Amino acid sequence: MIYDLIVAGGGAAGFFAAIQASELKSGLKVMIVEKSPKVLSKVRVSGGGRCNVTHSCFDPIQLSSHYPRGEKFLKQIFKVYQVRDVTQWFADNGVELKTEDDGRMFPVTDDSQTIIECLMRNAISHKIRIELSKGVKNVEKKEGQFVIHFQDGASASTKKFLVATGGTPTTAGYEWLAQLGLKIVSPVPSLFTFNHPAKTFTDLMGISVPEAYLKIAGTKFVARGPVLITHWGLSGPAVIRLSAWAAIYLNSVEYNFTVLVSWIGHQSEENLRAILLDLKQTKGKQKIFTNPLFNLSLRLWQRLCTLSDIHEEKIWGEVSQKSINRLVEFLIRCPFEIKGKTTFKEEFVTCGGVDLDEVNVATMESKKISGLYFAGEILNIDGETGGFNFQAAWSTAAIAARSIASG
Repeated sequence: MIYDLIVAGGGAAGFFAAIQASELKSGLKVMIVEKSPKVLSKVRVSGGGRCNVTHSCFDPIQLSSHYPRGEKFLKQIFKVYQVRDVTQWFADNGVELKTEDDGRMFPVTDDSQTIIECLMRNAISHKIRIELSKGVKNVEKKEGQFVIHFQDGASASTKKFLVATGGTPTTAGYEWLAQLGLKIVSPVPSLFTFNHPAKTFTDLMGISVPEAYLKIAGTKFVARGPVLITHWGLSGPAVIRLSAWAAIYLNSVEYNFTVLVSWIGHQSEENLRAILLDLKQTKGKQKIFTNPLFNLSLRLWQRLCTLSDIHEEKIWGEVSQKSINRLVEFLIRCPFEIKGKTTFKEEFVTCGGVDLDEVNVATMESKKISGLYFAGEILNIDGETGGFNFQAAWSTAAIAARSIASG
């Protein structure tokens, strides 16, 4: 049997591409092959088991700005198929999405199984064959068709072949694609938290600062937003975002670097020093240690005071210029010597993969090999946390499906 389409990868991008192509052209013979014993595994665990389907950002240019790799490429993609299209598709298929305060979108059921059942139901209704434990060993093109050789010794033929196998931590995972002559960008981890072995703040784990400002010392990499103190170091949206934008640099320094944290947002040193000196004049008899400023938690404020040599009985009128200078530093440039990283929850994401120069942005087809398509994280595309990586998967899959169905 010769298939019209074989999709390698049983994740979000693979399923969505197979379903979309089948919707657009009835009667297609389609098969999804997945190397693991389960499909849609990342969908299942995403968002703590709730599935962060996408992000409530409906402007293509603004949406594409959330991708450290692939921004220009996705800007064109999102002009054709974006968040509005995804939410409408799920709504048409009985899945209503809701938007949370931070913009993340989830099914109203708060259960990833809702998304899995929707995709599975559509795959079954379109008679899409699903084969598990079917890893691709190599691919060859003969007389206008692809012959897919699997690791279990079996093979299958197809007119069109879509690769949606996701990211992989090593170049070995891309070897069979490299053998086809495709350029592969070496994979590097993205989306991770920072390990701080000195553990200066470990006993404050659980404390969150809603509007922090982070900078990697000696670079231009910055991020702002919530920061969470953990038992291993630093986490929270600002840290995860910073890890994505600085992923290649941080890999190059083997995750040994200094991150400077401003606990009070992007505040100027001059303005902050003026505020503290004014307190010395106007609140001279007030104790510093027990009266936190800038909406900081009492425990965090007291730690910063201790590091600044401001002790429990000290009042503003007695504080030395040296201590004020130190407090300024710890408030807006608190140093964390980072050594190593920890994967952010279930969000295993890599930058790297098939070079975007290899792909026609209008069709998601290989520029070198006609009939070969790509979708999702197999490409050198990665986004910030918050539903952006799934959105790239849905959109690239939909574009590929349109081209496949029209051929």
